[in-house]
Amino acid sequence: MALRLFLDSADPHAWQEWLPSGLFHGVTTNPTLLCRAAQTCSLDNLAALSAMALSHGIAELHLQAWGPSPAEMLSCAEQLAALAPGRIAVKLPVTRQGAAVGRELGRRGIPVTFTACYEVHQVLIAAALGATYIAPYLGRINDQGRDGMAAVIAMQRCLEGVGSSVRLLAASLRQPGELSELAGAGLNSFTISPELAAALFSSGATAAASAQFEREAQS
Repeated sequence: MALRLFLDSADPHAWQEWLPSGLFHGVTTNPTLLCRAAQTCSLDNLAALSAMALSHGIAELHLQAWGPSPAEMLSCAEQLAALAPGRIAVKLPVTRQGAAVGRELGRRGIPVTFTACYEVHQVLIAAALGATYIAPYLGRINDQGRDGMAAVIAMQRCLEGVGSSVRLLAASLRQPGELSELAGAGLNSFTISPELAAALFSSGATAAASAQFEREAQS
């Protein structure tokens, strides 16, 4: 399967800066990112933000549903998916309630991204329910004092072992080297912050070579 990069941001300024680059298959958001971007987590505001993000030509926009009960979360999820049918993937926590809602969304042909994945066995939930993605939090697993890289690679092997088509969407990445190591282990979907996107282009040697090319082109 082809590489998919997602910009992990709810900030329209970051979208404007990075989405024209053509690097990104889509955008991922959640209530925490909305809060950081000083954006209201409401259906009306998400409708406006979705139109803005999709206007950049991305293939997918991942929006997280919320609600204290399965019925309320399902209603929220359906309204989010209806903002742009076929281009919205609904994010759900990989909890019992999230799984119940994900099952219903799957029956209705709505793509599901399970999120907040910390344990290897949680990917089996996504596989059993036929989700499109599940997002493990590499950096946050490391923050728990565990080997996040080993855990995420084990998740990938688990999905491959059962022949699942679920994409492991690696999240909470903090260094470019983490992407290359995970790609070497077979992962092909990553959601990265604008800061990490900039770090991908950070190479002193490349900058020096580019500057030399420019000087010699003018000589």
